[in-house]
Amino acid sequence: MTNFNRFEAFELDVLKEVGNIGAGNAATALSTLLNKPVDMSVPSVRLMPFEEIAERVGGSEQVVVAVFLRVEGDVPSNMFFIIQEEYAQHLMEQLIPLQHVNDGVYSEMELSVLCEIGNILAGSYLSSLADFTKLQMMPSVPIVAHDMAGAILSYGIMHYGQMGDSALLIETKFIEDCKTIEGQFFLIPDPDSFQKIFQSLGVGSS
Repeated sequence: MTNFNRFEAFELDVLKEVGNIGAGNAATALSTLLNKPVDMSVPSVRLMPFEEIAERVGGSEQVVVAVFLRVEGDVPSNMFFIIQEEYAQHLMEQLIPLQHVNDGVYSEMELSVLCEIGNILAGSYLSSLADFTKLQMMPSVPIVAHDMAGAILSYGIMHYGQMGDSALLIETKFIEDCKTIEGQFFLIPDPDSFQKIFQSLGVGSS
């Protein structure tokens, strides 16, 4: 079980810097996708128990859009990008305004677009962390889901196997057309992977 009290503020600052670099790369990629300026920031980084993830995004019954994938390599992990429906709807209105109907249902193309956005964000953070740690981190093909948060997390466990007991949360905000869009990025390392990450960052985890 992860002892969250052992992580000092400066260690989380290192991870926030990793997140900020990833956010900058993601903003550039999203600007190209949306064909308009996008400003992105990482307001906070924290460690939390896995079982608190659903509550963090509004509860187990909260309907969300999530992109999740498996990370292989030196630090095997699971990764989720979760966005509330209202923000997903806004993105659809910007990306495919002539085809999107705001009825709570997503077409196959819309889910594909949301999957690509999540993939860009997750890939940017993962690449940033890999650069900092000099560890190999190879993402699988992402999967997108539109369902209750609890169901999505349960499916992730069934699809990828038992999750680690703790998660790194990087809260993400990006501003597009003067509207703020929020999402949560969760990295859930397998047991012992957190130790490898902090050792590689040179900040220790004992």
